[in-house]
Amino acid sequence: MPNWSEVLGEISKVNQQGVYALDGVRRKYLKLVNKHTGRNVIAYYSGWLQRGEYSAIEVNDRDISGFMLNIHKLDRSKGLDIILHTPGGDIAATESLVSYLRSMFGNDIRAIVPQLSMSAGSMIALSCNSIIMGKHSSLGPIDPQMGGIPCQAVIAEFETAKMEILADPNTANLWQFIINKYHPTFLSSCQHAIDMSKQLVQDWLESNMCKGEPKKATIILDYFASHDNSKSHSRHIPIQKCKDLGVTIIDLEEDDKLQDLVLTTHHAFMHTFSNTGALKIIENHNGVAFVENIPHANPAGV
Repeated sequence: MPNWSEVLGEISKVNQQGVYALDGVRRKYLKLVNKHTGRNVIAYYSGWLQRGEYSAIEVNDRDISGFMLNIHKLDRSKGLDIILHTPGGDIAATESLVSYLRSMFGNDIRAIVPQLSMSAGSMIALSCNSIIMGKHSSLGPIDPQMGGIPCQAVIAEFETAKMEILADPNTANLWQFIINKYHPTFLSSCQHAIDMSKQLVQDWLESNMCKGEPKKATIILDYFASHDNSKSHSRHIPIQKCKDLGVTIIDLEEDDKLQDLVLTTHHAFMHTFSNTGALKIIENHNGVAFVENIPHANPAGV
């Protein structure tokens, strides 16, 4: 399997041949993944590890346009493997995206996670019929946040405030200082976000990965959706924990060829983000790509 440096060497070699190497190498390996599996392949990649300060890195409503472009002319009877590398993003946009993908491919969708698929990215993965992960791969908690603050932590803090004030009214001044920072409807918005994310994932699990096994769906959901379990929204949930919970996991290492191709594709995307102004790339095995760039950055090559 080509490592990070060897992929960079291949990029340099291709570049000398007069082809824009980052594109050429990335698309070469996506096509090889497709030839190996016989399935449609779409890579959904974010450059958040390189440029986390830009909002475009997150799941958003513009992504539907990218997937529409990628799915056009694909033979949908071959199913879909979606390679995920994302920090997550907007819950409503995630709902729309999953709904669209299911309308195109039904339940015949596998997620492939070469490294990280967090938050709403984990929601997308859990909506699939199975998830291919390596020993180094991780999903993340799906508890929603508001302005970077975990919604469940906000609700828990407010309940603590109520109990402490009832037990000792003298604590009211301290809690007033904290609670006054909440804007109107903040608490209800947090609760609605919690309820929405849980209901979506419950429905997706029960209709696909855990079809006919509602108890398994509940076990998976309870762990991924609980801030008490994760303690941090950025917590990495590794492959073995996913298996223990009952998530349908396929070991990437079971297929040496697929492992080589997926990880080489991953390295190629990481080199692209490190060397261009790309913030997000949605790209299929035919070389069709939808790219979000840094505003005013030179989009050459992607």
